[in-house]
Amino acid sequence: MEIHLIRHTTPLVEKGICYGQTDLDVTNSFHEEAQNIFQQIGHFNYHSIISSPLQRCAKLAKQLFPEKNIIFEKSIMEINCGSWEMQHWDEIPKSELDPWMTDFVNTRIPNGESYVDIYDRVTQYFQSLQPLPQPIALVTHGGVIRSILSHITETPLEKSFEAFTIRYGCVVQLTLEDNKWNYNTLHNPQFEKEQHHPSK
Repeated sequence: MEIHLIRHTTPLVEKGICYGQTDLDVTNSFHEEAQNIFQQIGHFNYHSIISSPLQRCAKLAKQLFPEKNIIFEKSIMEINCGSWEMQHWDEIPKSELDPWMTDFVNTRIPNGESYVDIYDRVTQYFQSLQPLPQPIALVTHGGVIRSILSHITETPLEKSFEAFTIRYGCVVQLTLEDNKWNYNTLHNPQFEKEQHHPSK
């Protein structure tokens, strides 16, 4: 069994803005980034293409696989940041932020999800993929890829950001051999470090 996890290209959003399921567009570097991804995966004959419906993923899936049928799946959308969507991290009320900073794995964002919530929905969907023809391409988000990698390696969620560096345009190859998942990073371009927490 083989699955490739492909993260979307650079989203059109100011650094320091909290975003999850906001339907962001992509920057004008999209075609260059997509071409760099294609150079790594263009030789694979994918049988199933599955994408998050958010346009930063949908555009990439259509660009990479213009002649393929694409399945749009809400289960592999990014974490729902609820009331914090499109707020600057430094402007989120301290009373809301402090409990999350103390335990970002289990604490739900107001009107949104916790890390456990996204992990549960993503891994449940991931486990349903086995009957599909192989290989499979999943065009998705950083939080989704990190959840899957944490699942197959049994990495605690609180350590997942240290364990897995998932940059825009990253491609991770998963292979199942003897009932054990292995992963290999095929592409992980260098970008300025992202900000998904307050600056202080």
